[in-house]
Amino acid sequence: MPLPSWEAAVREDWLGRWAMNLMLIGVSTRRFGRAVRLPEGDVPAGAGAGVSKSAASRRFVALSAERMAEWVAKDLSQLDLLVVQIDGIHVAEDVVLLAAIGIDGEGVKHPLGLLEGATENAAVVQALLDDLVGRGLDPAACRLFIVDGSKALTKAIRRTFGRDTPIQRCQIHKARNITERLPKDLHASVRRTLRQAWELDDAAKAERLIRNLARTLEHRAPGVSGAILEGLDEILTVVRLQLPKELRRSLACTNIIENVMGSVRRVCRNVKRWRSTGMALRWTAAAMLEAAKGFRKLKAKSQLPLLRAALAAHRAKTITDGAVAQETRAA
Repeated sequence: MPLPSWEAAVREDWLGRWAMNLMLIGVSTRRFGRAVRLPEGDVPAGAGAGVSKSAASRRFVALSAERMAEWVAKDLSQLDLLVVQIDGIHVAEDVVLLAAIGIDGEGVKHPLGLLEGATENAAVVQALLDDLVGRGLDPAACRLFIVDGSKALTKAIRRTFGRDTPIQRCQIHKARNITERLPKDLHASVRRTLRQAWELDDAAKAERLIRNLARTLEHRAPGVSGAILEGLDEILTVVRLQLPKELRRSLACTNIIENVMGSVRRVCRNVKRWRSTGMALRWTAAAMLEAAKGFRKLKAKSQLPLLRAALAAHRAKTITDGAVAQETRAA
């Protein structure tokens, strides 16, 4: 007679889920058999026990592929997203993936998508955005996009969501790119000036301060002087939206994805060789979903209604300015 309890246990695939969880917390496939048996690990496993390293690996591959397929097909239309962060995740020296994470009106963070390729690759960026729109991300809604500064990424966002979409360039990436090209004796003063500009509540004063910094560096580092002014409008987007200082600090960088990268490195530390891009995608997706279990709400979540109002005002101003410009051309 078939036992319902046994049939339920077989359907649940306990060993598969166990293999998935143990590998996500850092247990290697070689130690899987020891992890699921007695603590001393001295009880021999019979043939077909399903605890060998190859069996654990097969289970992880199957279950991680299943969960990734379910995740990348998830409907996004029900998410009230106000912010979307997009950045590259460096899995290995020659393996870079493009990830997107959203923040809703309650401050909850949601992993949205993952694709192989870097932010500099226009085709990959457009493919990721098309996938998000195809899964229900409304391109007509006004959202704040936070990016690493890639021109291809900015161009694709404006092509997909409108040329007036507010885009904030990561200030940490910008400061790092500037200081890496300067002599060490200028690092502290340049960082201090940039931080001072970003903390100002007046966008015009902040822009003036940054332009003065670029003018000061014209003689010692003319190339860096031009780099400071490049993308200046996008560096001060959160200031122009007149957001509170605490909320600006949370939304002026891609720290959320940077933190996820830490989880990816922790989960993938036992991988010695990446056999394919598909393998990197599976492991990274599993790591992102694992990191999402510990996501905390945005620190300045209570100020998100101000962001919603600022985005609505920005959209209204864009529509008005567009109508005026059209009437002027017609006249």
